[in-house]
Amino acid sequence: MTHTVAPERKAKSPLVKWAGESGWRHLVAIAVLAFGLVPIVYVISAAFNPNGTMSSTSLLPTSFGLGNFQKLFTDPNVPFGRWFMNSIVIAVPAAFISIFISSLAAYAFSRFRFKGRRPMLLFLLLIQMFPAFLAVVALYLIFGSIGEFYPVAGLNTKLGLMLVYMGGALGVSTWLMKGFFDTIPKELDEAATIDGATHAQIFFGMILPLAAPIIAISGILAFVGTMNDFILASLFLTDRPEMTLAVGLKTLTADNSPASYFGIFAAGTLLTSVLTVAVFMSLQRYIVSGLTGGAVKG
Repeated sequence: MTHTVAPERKAKSPLVKWAGESGWRHLVAIAVLAFGLVPIVYVISAAFNPNGTMSSTSLLPTSFGLGNFQKLFTDPNVPFGRWFMNSIVIAVPAAFISIFISSLAAYAFSRFRFKGRRPMLLFLLLIQMFPAFLAVVALYLIFGSIGEFYPVAGLNTKLGLMLVYMGGALGVSTWLMKGFFDTIPKELDEAATIDGATHAQIFFGMILPLAAPIIAISGILAFVGTMNDFILASLFLTDRPEMTLAVGLKTLTADNSPASYFGIFAAGTLLTSVLTVAVFMSLQRYIVSGLTGGAVKG
């Protein structure tokens, strides 16, 4: 009786082994990164294109110039500086006030037990499931009526738009902060209470400094969301000098010739994105700790 010996398997080369185990993941990541970088590279190319037209812009720039950036601040038809200040005037107070109110609400939900607490939390979570543009018609009618009695807070006013942004950011900010406050030991509150501290002293002197990461991430989300919003801003602000950056830059390709103003539009978009990236970079050390800390308890 004869026995056959199975042939030995040929050892895989290191390259084939790497490609089968993790190499394909790197290829997929590179493909996704390249797909995401295409519009960014195209906008950068258009911003530095001296001709400033859509037809002369290519993915890889063939010429270089700063004319579009110069026109962005000198062209009388492009009040970029006014749009920028309008966005800052609306975004900064709206983010600050919404975060302050959210922190107060989150502290109450985290530390106190009262009737209706759980339904209120569920209601805050529920309303976040619906996009903001579903309320556009209702907001238009509400602030149209408000403007009849208080013109300073009606349609086509910065204050009216600011109130809408503050209300829209309360839900998600309250939930994030409430989860983070739950991770702060209540024994600290009890020790401070024994020492005679009031709830206000505990909140402002002890809780808020410990909650700096979640306050930073909530502020980033509120600020960036306000700066990038187009739907609500286009509804509330219709006068060209009062527009925000998102709405104002859109008019460059709507009211004027899209071909001749495309380079200026790309330059303004690039400068706007630099501001957003700078905010993220300055507060990036809080982002991971703030999101993960708020996700531990709910």
